[in-house]
Amino acid sequence: MGAFGTLVVVVQLAAAAGIVGFWLTLGRARFDEPWRPPGFAEHERAFPLPDLVAAALLALSAAGELTGSGRGRALALVAAGMLLFLGLLDFNYMRRTDLFARAHHGRMHAAIVGAILGVAALLLLRHL
Repeated sequence: MGAFGTLVVVVQLAAAAGIVGFWLTLGRARFDEPWRPPGFAEHERAFPLPDLVAAALLALSAAGELTGSGRGRALALVAAGMLLFLGLLDFNYMRRTDLFARAHHGRMHAAIVGAILGVAALLLLRHL
């Protein structure tokens, strides 16, 4: 697998844990700030299922890589596609609703989008 392959597996597992952790803690987040766009809470409620499927694919792919299963690569490419789609969707929504503004926790939003797209890019670099 090599050093790069090991790094990718570690990133996959960290990303999967981060996604699950995000959704476990989001229930405590407040959505009533006046700067939030209309419908923001409802918009966010659409994401747990696809995000958790992507997290499961990341973990299964990492396990496949560690065990030498040929399915690890295929699952990684599916996960990369999901993350790319979800990251671009978040990017476009946040850009259009001014959520990248400093006053709207823009750095945090940019970090989330950057991490999602970064993991997708890393998976594509590794498996294409």
